[in-house]
Amino acid sequence: MAYDGFDERPFLVFWEITRACALACKHCRAEAQSHRHPDELDRQEASKLIHQLAELNPPMLVLTGGDPLMRPDALDLVKEATGAGLHVALSPSATERLLHQDFDELKRAGVMRVSLSLDGATKATHDAFRGVSGTYTRTIAAVHRAHAAGLGVQINTTLTRHNLREFAAFTELMHELRPEMWSVFIVVPTGRADAASVPDAEDLEVVFEEMAAMVGKAPFAIKTTEGHHFRRVMIQKLGACGKTRPGMRSPLGIRDGRGVMFISHTGTVAPSGFLPFDCGNVRSEHPADIYRNHTLFVALRDGNNLTGKCGRCEFRNVCGGSRARAFAMSGDPFAEDTACSYQPTKTAISS
Repeated sequence: MAYDGFDERPFLVFWEITRACALACKHCRAEAQSHRHPDELDRQEASKLIHQLAELNPPMLVLTGGDPLMRPDALDLVKEATGAGLHVALSPSATERLLHQDFDELKRAGVMRVSLSLDGATKATHDAFRGVSGTYTRTIAAVHRAHAAGLGVQINTTLTRHNLREFAAFTELMHELRPEMWSVFIVVPTGRADAASVPDAEDLEVVFEEMAAMVGKAPFAIKTTEGHHFRRVMIQKLGACGKTRPGMRSPLGIRDGRGVMFISHTGTVAPSGFLPFDCGNVRSEHPADIYRNHTLFVALRDGNNLTGKCGRCEFRNVCGGSRARAFAMSGDPFAEDTACSYQPTKTAISS
């Protein structure tokens, strides 16, 4: 699918179809609850949104939560979105509900990829992170069942100050599980996560260098979420070849509000799920209008608005730093990303 750039449409739309979830994860952005919110978009509103998103035509729509399977009509939404021409991924929680789900049915409904989380490389560390025992075992079982059904698998790993020491063990586990994609998420202190959980920038730099050495050699693609400076490390290590994104072919420079849009369970639109600004609501506005015209989205797409070392950085057009973490740490979404240790030396390079 051709992609016509950040100004016209997001590359990724994350739609939180419900905030309900049976887990109690330490880092949960949504601060998920055990029951569905009474003001969730209803079926008619959800259907309207699907057809508006089909007009916007993002390359990927991710149905997330909470736990999207806590919404009884989740597969109906998948089928409707697929029927409207959208490419749909699903991000369920590793609960008994998921293991009772027919994975072949997920595939028939149109799910192209399931994303599952492993935030500890062992049963003990992952279950402690997720707040419910048995989550690790269920996640491993879900990966195998997705493979058996022919579903694409993405494994998401949230790196924090507390589990960074497990990186080597995570790498071994990914080689065993062989997902299509390993997405390494650098924690943003929002929701239940706090600033003390953000890894030291120098430690993170070492991890990114190890990840860069794996690209093209591991039996899975590698990307980061809210760790945009991995792109800078890739370019420094691999030169021009480092500009070619492994795995998901998302364009360079994609970040909160710049190729990314988030829609909450009640229809509120934000630049991402980790940058909690109210930029409008799909109940009263077309999501395309919000993405293209809201002042914050427009400002986030302009690298000249970045300040601090991100604003001076020669890599700002291919990285730009985590706008969500900048906001969480400083209150300013255009401030520098404190999780990056790099000190700029030149003017910005083009993408």
